[in-house]
Amino acid sequence: MPKIGMEPIRRDALVRATIAEIGRTGSLDVTVAQIARRAGMSSALAHHYFGGKEQIFLAAMRHILTIYGAEVRGALAAADTPEGRVRAVIRASFSEGSFRREVVSAWLHFYVLSQTVPEAARLLSVYQRRLRSNLVAPLRVLVGDRAGEVADRVGAMIDGVYLREALSGRAPDRAAAVGLVEGLLGREIGG
Repeated sequence: MPKIGMEPIRRDALVRATIAEIGRTGSLDVTVAQIARRAGMSSALAHHYFGGKEQIFLAAMRHILTIYGAEVRGALAAADTPEGRVRAVIRASFSEGSFRREVVSAWLHFYVLSQTVPEAARLLSVYQRRLRSNLVAPLRVLVGDRAGEVADRVGAMIDGVYLREALSGRAPDRAAAVGLVEGLLGREIGG
């Protein structure tokens, strides 16, 4: 007989185990059995909750995006100038919760998966639209009609830093990442 109330706990454990396993292996070549073992349950139970590895991975990316969204909202709430709002988005993109080795690896594989899996492509599109809109609004005040193109460059730089870090094999350097993107921002806004 299943324990009442265990499903959310087990689903969360599987999501966290998925992120950890992708980070450990550096690839999507992890099995449901490996994920389930890390989560402390059987692969049959993992399949019961998610159906398969693709669904577990999509749930993991939704989890990552949820944490990222909360970090951005919190950072934006504390910013009081247009430039501060742009910098808040940049810093949230490289926060401790979002810019960890295993999360960076998950992002790399998410980009790849989005090329062939429609639900992954949809999630990536939602992330990109939100990032752009969070940047464009304050950039309009700073650079006027160039806001869209500057937001696209800043967004591309954020994504590029994630890709570089995923391929580097070393622990992500938050300060260096923020410095790179804020350096681009400074050149774009003339500061």
